[in-house]
Amino acid sequence: MAGQRVLRHALDDDIHSSPRKPSPAVADLTSNLAGITSPNPFWVASGPPSNTAHQAHRAFEAGWGGLVWKTIGDPTPNVASRYSGLTIRGRRMAGFNNIELISDRSADANFRELAELKRRWPDRAVVASLMVDTRERWHEFVRRAADSGVDGIELNFGCPHGMVERGMGSVVGQDPRAIETIVGWALEAATVPVLVKLTPNVTDIAAAARAVRQAGGHALSLINTINSITNVNLDTFTPEPDVGGKSSHGGYAGPAIKPIALHMVHACAADPAVGLPISGVGGIATWRDAAEFLALGAANVQVCTAIMHRGFGIVERLIDGLSAYLDSKGFRTLGDLRGRAVSNVVDWSHLDLNARRVARIDYETCIGCNLCHVVCEDAAFQCIDLVDSAAYGPGPGRVPGRPVPLVREADCVGCNLCSIVCPVVDCIRMVPVDTGGAPLTWEQYQSGLAAGTAPPIPPRP
Repeated sequence: MAGQRVLRHALDDDIHSSPRKPSPAVADLTSNLAGITSPNPFWVASGPPSNTAHQAHRAFEAGWGGLVWKTIGDPTPNVASRYSGLTIRGRRMAGFNNIELISDRSADANFRELAELKRRWPDRAVVASLMVDTRERWHEFVRRAADSGVDGIELNFGCPHGMVERGMGSVVGQDPRAIETIVGWALEAATVPVLVKLTPNVTDIAAAARAVRQAGGHALSLINTINSITNVNLDTFTPEPDVGGKSSHGGYAGPAIKPIALHMVHACAADPAVGLPISGVGGIATWRDAAEFLALGAANVQVCTAIMHRGFGIVERLIDGLSAYLDSKGFRTLGDLRGRAVSNVVDWSHLDLNARRVARIDYETCIGCNLCHVVCEDAAFQCIDLVDSAAYGPGPGRVPGRPVPLVREADCVGCNLCSIVCPVVDCIRMVPVDTGGAPLTWEQYQSGLAAGTAPPIPPRP
């Protein structure tokens, strides 16, 4: 038990507190993305935190393993304001929207600082993000980036605002033919690996990824930001950010987009016609987020919004947490984790209809709020009753005489809603129950019905 308590502390997600002094790590965190190596898998994503050499030096001093420079192209003026945030139940920046464009600094200044950065930090991964229009301009910028000494180039096909009206950004990432063409242009001049950052504003991310593979691209960055409007000022009726009384749709980022990013990383990792290494991007703020991306097939991860919220120092906890997790699992390298969850995501028709889980309540931690009963009655399957608390002990702070929830397991469908809304972590656990039936998928069930060998599953009353 003492060992488990130490492990739980080492794996703590709280980015506000200082980490314990870690025990010597066993796992090797060295990352390799399409031949680009870095001492750990945590890269600063292209964006405001990677806009200047000053910031990049601070990032590497803090411990980041790599950095993708803010997108370089023809200098583009920006507006004020540029950002808006979504606060959910007191959590600031649960979602984050921006209408900032690519770098407003000259290409000369950007390439000069990239060269300086790589000279000073030869062991870190330095990648130049680029966005221009014509074939000739792609050749020029790709060559200039390589001449600056960068380890790789990232083509920005994801920006969903501002640049789209100019025929760049996500308008390219939404058209597989355009992706093939422009990746081909870049490769004509490239002497370092070419990564392609794709837009999530599509119906099939794998189709875009297959176009990158077809053109000869070396790796993917997934995902860029999602088209959004975060809120509307109900006095002025102008959405935020307000620019002289008007606003514009922007790119949505932050923890709220992580589930979408995970889905798209998996879609590409699981597609054998893609077959490219992936840099996972989107909503990563903790070591656990990073581990989930790696488990779904990413080779490394990139972080932007969490840095804008907390600063470069968060990388210390990311490294310590991931190291402790890998050590706890006996994993020696990132490769031991990468892709372990990919095969466990299947089409719904391949899920086991006979698998069953039920909710069970730990009355030693139940506080008697009875929220599980309310949501089960109003939004689920009416299988949690309120019963006399006398047989279940006083509990932590429960009001004497107030009823407590009790799950009718025979009627529980295992939907998980009660465990999700419960304010006490692990108070309600979903426990597997043996039904005695052999695994049965929807496809097998339909085949059995057609052959007359499977009885129909009766509908719920």
